[in-house]
Amino acid sequence: MRITRDLGRSHAWSLHEAVLDDGRRVFVKQGADFAAEAAGLRWLAEPGAVAVPEVVEADGDRLVLEWIDPGSAAADAAERFGRELAALHAAGAKEFGAPWPGTIAELPMDNAPAPDWASFYVSRRVLPFVRLARDRGALSPGDVALVEEACAYAPEVAGPPEPASRIHGDLWSGNLLWSGGRVVLVDPAAHGGHRETDLAMLALFGAPHLNTILGAYREAAPLADGWRGRVPLHQLHPLAVHVCLYGEAYRGSLLTAASEVLAL
Repeated sequence: MRITRDLGRSHAWSLHEAVLDDGRRVFVKQGADFAAEAAGLRWLAEPGAVAVPEVVEADGDRLVLEWIDPGSAAADAAERFGRELAALHAAGAKEFGAPWPGTIAELPMDNAPAPDWASFYVSRRVLPFVRLARDRGALSPGDVALVEEACAYAPEVAGPPEPASRIHGDLWSGNLLWSGGRVVLVDPAAHGGHRETDLAMLALFGAPHLNTILGAYREAAPLADGWRGRVPLHQLHPLAVHVCLYGEAYRGSLLTAASEVLAL
């Protein structure tokens, strides 16, 4: 393999374009343990519902992926993605969690299973990162108490019980690659979770053609009543992660989301 271009850095790792001995172009990440990312990509690929890059190699501190040529975000690709995402979620998961240790950005994430989604989400996703943000000085004890109160309320406002869905887990707009008339998913924090989590993440930072994606998704897989109101609940985790990574810039958004959960 020959590195042909440096693409900068992301979090704790470096990014490169490279060419394999057989002439294939690949995308290379170096500088971290990418086992969780590789496992997640392979797991998302299993049902054949969505496009993900092929994992060429995952060894030590290097991850080599199929190269994806970027394209423009188009409405027809968004409609297709909405249907594909619904099919991915419908493929399901054995439980809430995953059989590998998780990561999100450079942070470890507990994927140990839990008996229901609300307990998994609160204990494995939201509270560990809220407490890490407190330990890093980005949240006050009062801030933490507010989010903990919202978490205690989560079982009452989580909506009708649903089986575990096969979700991407970090589905913000930057992890959608528009290429060849469809969306290719990258950088997952994949696990068995609630399908509304992926949809709320798409909304958090404004995915292109979001209404088209959601419309196609809902035609393929209708959502339970009240799903729009539950968006802040599903955004608690990514916002807490952002407070850990970037500090007080996301504190207000996290506390607003917690207050909105308590108002449901």
